[in-house]
Amino acid sequence: MGGSKLLDRLDNLMLVCAVYNGQMESDSAVAKQARLWGHKLASWQPFETTVVDVADGVVYQLDEHGEKIATDVDLTPF
Repeated sequence: MGGSKLLDRLDNLMLVCAVYNGQMESDSAVAKQARLWGHKLASWQPFETTVVDVADGVVYQLDEHGEKIATDVDLTPF
């Protein structure tokens, strides 16, 4: 809900399930973790923000072609 069609670029879109999306919007602890993982961005944040794939434990950079590129970012701070 909300957002801007101008921000609907492949490097700024991520599919999440309805439950997680609801939790990100209604639970401040989940929202905080989602911001740390790059799942929830402020409108002013750059598209270059990295994204943590929690399922495989890898940090990715999303690109404008809809691809994800693994990075060597250390997950220790998360």
